[in-house]
Amino acid sequence: MENSTTVTEFILMGLSDLPAVRFTLFAAVLLIYLITLVGNGTILIAIGVDPHLHNPMYFFLTNLSLLDIFCPTATVPKMLENLLSENNVISFFGCILQLYILIALVGTEVFLLAVMAYDRYVAICNPLRYTVLMSKKLCLQMVTGTWIAGFLNSLIHTTLTFILPYCNSNKVNQYYCDIPPVLALSCASTYTTEMVVLVGGGIFGVGAFLVTLVSYVYIISTIFRIRSAEGKRKAFSTCASHLMVVSLFYGTAIFTYIRPSSSHHPDQDRLVMSMLYGVITPMLNPLIYSLRNKEVKGALKRIPVHLWHSCC
Repeated sequence: MENSTTVTEFILMGLSDLPAVRFTLFAAVLLIYLITLVGNGTILIAIGVDPHLHNPMYFFLTNLSLLDIFCPTATVPKMLENLLSENNVISFFGCILQLYILIALVGTEVFLLAVMAYDRYVAICNPLRYTVLMSKKLCLQMVTGTWIAGFLNSLIHTTLTFILPYCNSNKVNQYYCDIPPVLALSCASTYTTEMVVLVGGGIFGVGAFLVTLVSYVYIISTIFRIRSAEGKRKAFSTCASHLMVVSLFYGTAIFTYIRPSSSHHPDQDRLVMSMLYGVITPMLNPLIYSLRNKEVKGALKRIPVHLWHSCC
């Protein structure tokens, strides 16, 4: 420890072994990022200007679209800069900030998806009491709670990660700062931090997942009890988009953080899954809602009309 040097910056190594395709990758990631911004921004405008969409379901969707804008924004601009400059350096404080924001947004999305699942449960299983149970005040409280919980959870994990000493090695085996690759560089015991991450992630993550899962067990059982085929179709259509988004989110998250990498190309596997989880998924969510939801498609078509009336 006496001969060690305190780390003042990190080197993001996730894209360092792809020099031959860095311009192609830059163009592809930039295009995906722009599509993500435009797609989620359009959803926000459609919900904002169309009074038909001013209900709890689309209030939650507004927050999901915000998260899908913020989440890639925490990592993609820095990744694009590194692809152009081949520098791959991020300051110590920049790494702290990136990790904190990213973990906070991901945690918020986990909680928000659970809230959205509960909203669909009430809509399908208790439709006559929906407006009473899902009041504006309760919806606002639930959404506020998801954001506060996500950022407080991230504050704990980020603090425990960066109070550890980092000396000599500063090469992060990822294209952004994340807890596992950063912890691997610490020159002190990471046992306590790893246990807190594991227990905290288990309690909050598994808890939110169980709320989502139980909600859909009740939703599906209720749909099966509907006698008419048309009734079943209408009931399922109200939650199909959210179910697809949940499956995509948890599927890519599990593959990113839980699935073991292949023994042949572990780093490439980790990079591909991280790109899918952090870059591709936020782009697909607005497409899922706009293609699967007739109300959203109708609102998108009416945007020019609403904008014209608001301006004139």
